[in-house]
Amino acid sequence: MTNLTSIDLGIVIAWISFMMLFGIYISYTSKKDTANDYFLASKSLPWWAVGGSLIAANISAEQFIGMSGSGYAVGFAIAAYELMAAITLLIVAKYFLPIFIKKEIYTMPQFLEKRFDTRVRTGLAFFWVLLFVLVNITSVLYLGSLALETIMGIPLMYAIIGLSIYSASFSVTGGLKAVALTDVVQVVALILGGLVASYMVLDAVGGGVFAGLSTLVEKAPEKFDMILEKSNSEYINLPGISILVGGMWIANLYYWGTNQYIIQRSLACKSLEEAQDGTAAAALVKILLPLIVVIPGIAAYVLGAEITKADQAYPWVVSNYVGVGFKGIALAALIAAIGSSVASIVNSASTIFTLDIYRPLFMKSDAERNQILTPLENNSSQLTIKEENLLVRVGKWSSLIFIIVGAIIAPQLGSLGEAFQFIQEYTGFISPGILAIFILGLFWKKTSTNAAFWGVIVSLPLSMFFKFLPKFADLSGLASSGFSAMHNGIYEIPFLDRMGFSFLLISLIMVLISNFENKNDDPKAIYFDAGYFKTSRIFNIISIIIIAIVAAIYIKFW
Repeated sequence: MTNLTSIDLGIVIAWISFMMLFGIYISYTSKKDTANDYFLASKSLPWWAVGGSLIAANISAEQFIGMSGSGYAVGFAIAAYELMAAITLLIVAKYFLPIFIKKEIYTMPQFLEKRFDTRVRTGLAFFWVLLFVLVNITSVLYLGSLALETIMGIPLMYAIIGLSIYSASFSVTGGLKAVALTDVVQVVALILGGLVASYMVLDAVGGGVFAGLSTLVEKAPEKFDMILEKSNSEYINLPGISILVGGMWIANLYYWGTNQYIIQRSLACKSLEEAQDGTAAAALVKILLPLIVVIPGIAAYVLGAEITKADQAYPWVVSNYVGVGFKGIALAALIAAIGSSVASIVNSASTIFTLDIYRPLFMKSDAERNQILTPLENNSSQLTIKEENLLVRVGKWSSLIFIIVGAIIAPQLGSLGEAFQFIQEYTGFISPGILAIFILGLFWKKTSTNAAFWGVIVSLPLSMFFKFLPKFADLSGLASSGFSAMHNGIYEIPFLDRMGFSFLLISLIMVLISNFENKNDDPKAIYFDAGYFKTSRIFNIISIIIIAIVAAIYIKFW
């Protein structure tokens, strides 16, 4: 157990108490009589709430612990996820949000039904709920609890239970508005605490931030290669130039453009312009995050951290190099990151379950059998007050159940090495197909319903095929050629490359099926004009700044 002082412990307890009370207050004072209130915050979120909530929902133990662990093992190249995400956020804000908001899309499965059919909607709704509960919630709870166990000496299971209760205190009863507003407060603590930890370990390395960074580059130059060579043992996770032109775009566009627990904040915004401004603000913060979540891992490597696996790097830094009082701030930041992410994922999982699974399957009246409606569309004529209240209750109970299930499964993740890479790879088995469906469904009017259906069907087996292909090819001596790389004694195709290949092939299959079925535009095609994609001057200026910073980093550390 680390030597936490009474000051540090007091800061942590005060933070937890304050956030739980604040969350409970927001929960009980927010309007949540209808599904629109509970799941979309009555569409009243301002830009600053969207931007803050996007970052808080995204940054969790997965980044603090997982990405710092990858920083220790891989180096600064892992920051590509943050840097490319900043540009991806701009793309989503400019080209995805105008269509989603102007077409009154409220959940991602709902879009799939409007554009395609019930099969696609229901199938992917089940997938997303399972992914959120079995992968996202469990991994965030496990990684966060691992950190608390290392830093504070709290047994893993007790830490998981505590974090679950903390997250549930405002996510279960308060809905999206409570989650978003608590996110805004938590993101301040998240950034402040993260910067404190980074400053102190850099000061220990070289006497200040800039001197410390220079020392890291001098002592471990290999950790600052942004584009890894094929001979690098971590090439399997970050395959060279593919980071800039391949599967990284698939991972980011899927996550930021089609992921319910991310996009839901923008859909709940007051207006399109505020949603875009909030997203641009989040993109600016993403540029800063590598300093908070990657640099501590590299510093741990240079300082010779005595750890048994990479994901212990960040807890080691906090335990050994963050001083009295500041350690409590750093821990508060970590708890804020975990709590906000779990709350966000739980809220969106319950949103999809309630509106896209429970509502269509169990609440349809005879008059609705052949209609494509959600309770957020024309709800005054479709749902009674009693039915609205039932949906809110289903949302609350499903939220509670999802947290409990995640807490039960979380301890089973203890065998992972680099948890961040695990999450990315296994999400990547299905994300290429989902992204292909969304992009073609949004922007190619001939895309047919059967093409989308088969895009879902072939996604998983195609990804599995690319994963195991080199192992079979090795029998004929072909595995060492092309895009495969040696990993644990066998040849594999890097998972980001597999995502790129799968996306291209699924898109080709969908194009062929659509061209066979539709000689003209599909009956459910989405129509829009160029005016949809006009953005404000502020948005455009922020975009130029972000692109310039990312380009400068890659030029510097190529």
